[in-house]
Amino acid sequence: MASVLNVSAYLFTRIDEPHALRPVLRERAAAAALRGTILLAEEGINLFLAGDADALRSFLDALRSDPRFAALATKESWSDAVPFGRLLVKVKREIIRMDRPEVRPQDGRAPAVSPATLRRWLDRGADDDGREVVLVDTRNAFEVDYGTFTGARDWRIERFTQFPDAATSHRAELDGKTVVSFCTGGIRCEKAAIYLRHQGLDAYQLDGGILGWFAEHGDAHWDGDCFVFDEREALDPALAARTEVATGSGEARS
Repeated sequence: MASVLNVSAYLFTRIDEPHALRPVLRERAAAAALRGTILLAEEGINLFLAGDADALRSFLDALRSDPRFAALATKESWSDAVPFGRLLVKVKREIIRMDRPEVRPQDGRAPAVSPATLRRWLDRGADDDGREVVLVDTRNAFEVDYGTFTGARDWRIERFTQFPDAATSHRAELDGKTVVSFCTGGIRCEKAAIYLRHQGLDAYQLDGGILGWFAEHGDAHWDGDCFVFDEREALDPALAARTEVATGSGEARS
């Protein structure tokens, strides 16, 4: 039975001094023998960590005791070995780079649809008002090639900074429809949904991302696996590793 807990989480929240927080979190994570990546920026936190379940959950409980991180939600999976070779704690300009300073999810997130709501829409072929639902994959092309929702829009972007221009180019095909953006864990599709709404579209994000969907609905409306940024390479819809590989380093992204 897999014994290593893997957790991914992010939260857009204002952090005035991320450089001061970095050594604090690094010391706590190292003391808990955790490995993975924690990214900090003025806009929030993004992390992928693995280790002993009790130690990791205690680390997260302590993190949530800070009011800035009280709302941090996690997605869990299990593996036989720690899929990271070391612990990295970094400060960046953005926890997920978009290069659009007007997109500020720390000031208020875009409307979200739960996996249950999206499942209902996809099962019936329309949203609750009878409008066409368009799924937009906000991930990089190589990630999409591992698997995606059936019929999702894939604009073959190579990095997330290309998403705004791609969305502008494809705006006409989204107009008048209910648009749901999605990504691995939620961080990219949250920024994407805000950008799409700035363009006048009726856009929402899939709450919890693909991993949240897998946890509730498995492979329903899904083809393939989900690429993850660690040495497991990809997870299947049961949240099991596609292949069990040697440990290595990885950087959080969701």
